[in-house]
Amino acid sequence: MIASDLQSGIERLGDMIAEARTIVPFTGAGISTECGIPDFRSPGGIWTRNRPIPFDEFVASQSARDESWRRRFAMEEVFAAAKPGRGHRALASLYRAGKVPAVITQNIDNLHQASGFAPEHVIELHGNTTYARCIGCGQDYPLDWVKRRFDGDGIAPNCTACDAPVKTATISFGQMMPDEEMQRATALSQACDLFIAIGSSLVVWPAAGFPMMASDHQSRADRAGRHRRPRHPPRHRRDARALCRQLRHQFDSRLCKLFIGSGESLFCLCVSTGSVIF
Repeated sequence: MIASDLQSGIERLGDMIAEARTIVPFTGAGISTECGIPDFRSPGGIWTRNRPIPFDEFVASQSARDESWRRRFAMEEVFAAAKPGRGHRALASLYRAGKVPAVITQNIDNLHQASGFAPEHVIELHGNTTYARCIGCGQDYPLDWVKRRFDGDGIAPNCTACDAPVKTATISFGQMMPDEEMQRATALSQACDLFIAIGSSLVVWPAAGFPMMASDHQSRADRAGRHRRPRHPPRHRRDARALCRQLRHQFDSRLCKLFIGSGESLFCLCVSTGSVIF
């Protein structure tokens, strides 16, 4: 169902968080916009100003590699100044409370780590823009190593070990999704009893399939009678609702719709820009 109004949706989400045993958050660019990082598809977003450079073009063209690094360093002040927002901090509180084992994110900004998630508990489907990696041998490089070489002659550097191109450790259009991260995200989606998607349009596949994977798995679990939601005292509900209020800015009714899955147990909540059907 769709929540009838913002306040009732927040209250219901608070109950769901309090009752859930294992919560898996899934985050997209919308959670980081208040931190000063623009999203991709909205008016004024990154892709409205610059055409994305596909992976095969990056590999084939030195000029494409040069342009890719020029764009990245033009954004350096934005990324360097960004601090975790209210949404990041709210999810980190759930993580510290033991409700959230890990977060699945489409974001590349490292803000979940900065908010308090251990790096190994941040599943980055699209990589991380705060360091670089050789696309041949996989050796990592700090960004300042790339910048020193790029500033010298305006040419994107190659790996010192294998001479293959070096790019930000992110996933570009046409590049294979990271296998280990996809497997971990799949396992978490299938193991949770509450899946929360925040700040994602859920139109990019295969990542957009995780909410449906979670709901399908929970529906089967409900039918098998494996999951029974424990009752929690009012204090736990108050704590959960307080966390929801920290996320309230994500629930702007002009931009977002609140979807609450229903069944023998409530299995999925999705907050996103755009539209989602369960």
